[in-house]
Amino acid sequence: MKTIRPVSDLRNNFAEISKTVHETAQPVFLTKNGFGDMVVLSMEAYENLQLESDIYFKLREAEHEAEATKRRFSSKDVLKAMREAAGAEDV
Repeated sequence: MKTIRPVSDLRNNFAEISKTVHETAQPVFLTKNGFGDMVVLSMEAYENLQLESDIYFKLREAEHEAEATKRRFSSKDVLKAMREAAGAEDV
């Protein structure tokens, strides 16, 4: 369930809000005059959100590329290319 609090709680109850975002890894939504104004996240939750966004963007790019070409790679070809890129010996 979403945690929604007035923005004044950020000033008056900062420690409680900080504890909530760190313990739950969920955002706290802040309102101003009854309307949404800000979202507070822990740094860890924000970084995870960024990582998920980056992965989604790369997957979307791969899907667009797959639609634009008929070229396909086997899993063996992909693993071999990854090993070569990493400088590992063929297994």
